[in-house]
Amino acid sequence: MNALNDTSAYFLIILSATLIIFLIAAIVAVVKLISVLNSMKRLADKAEKLAASAASVGEFFSKSTGPLALGKMLGNVTDFIKHRKKG
Repeated sequence: MNALNDTSAYFLIILSATLIIFLIAAIVAVVKLISVLNSMKRLADKAEKLAASAASVGEFFSKSTGPLALGKMLGNVTDFIKHRKKG
């Protein structure tokens, strides 16, 4: 009966060591996962700022397109009148 207790003790030691190894591996994996998630959050924040910046640039150009087109049209009319008077 003593041999069975020794076998149980060895099995318990091996099982405990395996459990400790998996526990340490799980802790390391969770720490790395948190690090990766924080990096992804920072990247998403930067992408959001870039998208907002692009939207504001697009809005600026859409607002300034009307006055620029009007200015160009007036310039073309002025050039046409100048050339017409010369010729």
